[in-house]
Amino acid sequence: MREYTCIVGLDENESSVLQQRLDRPIIAHDVLPGMMLKDGQLWVEGGRSARMLPVSKMIFHGIFENDLDFITGLALWGGPCLPNASAMMDCRLKLPCLVRALDYTRFGSSPRGYVGPYVRFDSETERVAKWGNWHCGENKARFTGVWSSENPAIIEHYLSGQAVRVVVVGDQYWQIHLQGDDWLKSIHHPEAAFMEIDEALLEDTLNIRRAFGLEIMANDYIVADDGTRHLLEVNHIPNVTRFPEIWEAYCDYVVGWALEREH
Repeated sequence: MREYTCIVGLDENESSVLQQRLDRPIIAHDVLPGMMLKDGQLWVEGGRSARMLPVSKMIFHGIFENDLDFITGLALWGGPCLPNASAMMDCRLKLPCLVRALDYTRFGSSPRGYVGPYVRFDSETERVAKWGNWHCGENKARFTGVWSSENPAIIEHYLSGQAVRVVVVGDQYWQIHLQGDDWLKSIHHPEAAFMEIDEALLEDTLNIRRAFGLEIMANDYIVADDGTRHLLEVNHIPNVTRFPEIWEAYCDYVVGWALEREH
């Protein structure tokens, strides 16, 4: 039976680059496809038809609104999946992932609070509310005084300083100075750029990555004005296309990972 490598979450141009380098039968989807696990065999909807095709390896690189069940199915399958499906399942819900990461980071000392839906949180100091499961600065609010929402939220003290991201792909790593036009900082801002690696932040990121069992990961930190470091967020599916250097390293890693599993 001819089996396929399935790529989910990359756009057509990006998955085409991997397809050319892998030179293997590929199914590529930029959105979640139909999927079935039957008698230990994973089946995925074909790229140009609804026909289900057998899959031997899964490369998953995307965040979708309702992808947790899909990832759970991959974890139940237990076959070769990049990133590790069980690790993705544990990390997909952003706020529980952050709370788990606090057990492994050196930089989680800033106290955090929680507020339930429609409960009023009153603060005399500036704080940040975070809710939901999206990244890129979404679902965050900076406030002083009374704040309330229909969503449960984690509450953090607002910390002024330099926002940075440490990205790890296999045994390669980079630190990026995040930028933004207001207090929200992002890797997508045109002024975001590589910077010298902070060895303490790299060690912390590697430790969290080992704890979660991820091959690829990025942590966001704030280096406060007083020099203290604080973990802000764990990204189990970090952006790998913003910088050519990271994209090339990601492609090399994916190809090496896939070829290793041919034997």
